[in-house]
Amino acid sequence: MSKILIAYFSASGTTKRLAENLAKANGGDLFEIEPVQKYTDDDLNWMNKNSRSSVEMANRNSRPEIKSKIDIAQYDYIFVGFPIWWYREPSIIDTFLELYDFDGKTIIPFATSGGSNLGEAPKIMQELTPKAKVLAGKKLSANTSIEELAKWSQDNIK
Repeated sequence: MSKILIAYFSASGTTKRLAENLAKANGGDLFEIEPVQKYTDDDLNWMNKNSRSSVEMANRNSRPEIKSKIDIAQYDYIFVGFPIWWYREPSIIDTFLELYDFDGKTIIPFATSGGSNLGEAPKIMQELTPKAKVLAGKKLSANTSIEELAKWSQDNIK
């Protein structure tokens, strides 16, 4: 039987709720990609070009430090959740992807957003994990039902 991990970064709690429901839907283990330095409301002010999130996203080499690690060797499918920032995944997701060996793993991105789709995220994620198979993923509402999440999850695990 395939082993599933739901790894997620949530700045405001929206992606966290979605990740928790996805774990209920597919029985996966949860892992929060938590920054060493938490993001404040000021850090997340995308309208301020000097805010932490704006500075990180402007620099494609930015790699915010992650608080804890997980052994991913046991997992076959890794759902990676995040809010969309600047039409892609936040830089802390890049940190997560570069920390581990994803050889032979399937990565399934999922994201929350007020309006944007996944944008460049799947392409960038594939570039960062060349030995993994990164699927197209999906933008999901925080209110997506557990039944819908179970069906979407099953469609991606083959």
